[in-house]
Amino acid sequence: MDVSKKALEYHAAGLNCAQSVLAALSKYTRLDEKTAISVAAGFGGGMCSGEMCGSISGAIMAVGLAFPTKKAGDAQAKARANKLTKKCVTEASCKYGCVRCRELKKNSVSCDEMIAYMACTAEAIIKD
Repeated sequence: MDVSKKALEYHAAGLNCAQSVLAALSKYTRLDEKTAISVAAGFGGGMCSGEMCGSISGAIMAVGLAFPTKKAGDAQAKARANKLTKKCVTEASCKYGCVRCRELKKNSVSCDEMIAYMACTAEAIIKD
């Protein structure tokens, strides 16, 4: 199943945006559904404060898990994580003009649109 459809199914079932994106990308993260849902629980609604969109946070978590840091002090892994995180944020910012939940909603960008977009974006970054 397409990751955007899977993410939207999770959202329709009542999960927040971060949970939906992270759980949908489980084949890349190796997280079981219960763990993904638990880890991302506090990231919906811009961390419950309208800040960074939860779907972007979920995508960043998924990308980080797909390319894990194996040990403390691994400068190469840190640089890769920073680069991939910036790519997630930049992709969303370029498409929507902002990354904050409250701004996206003010601009009439739906949660479903962000969830589908960020699930696909994270998958593309992981595959690239």
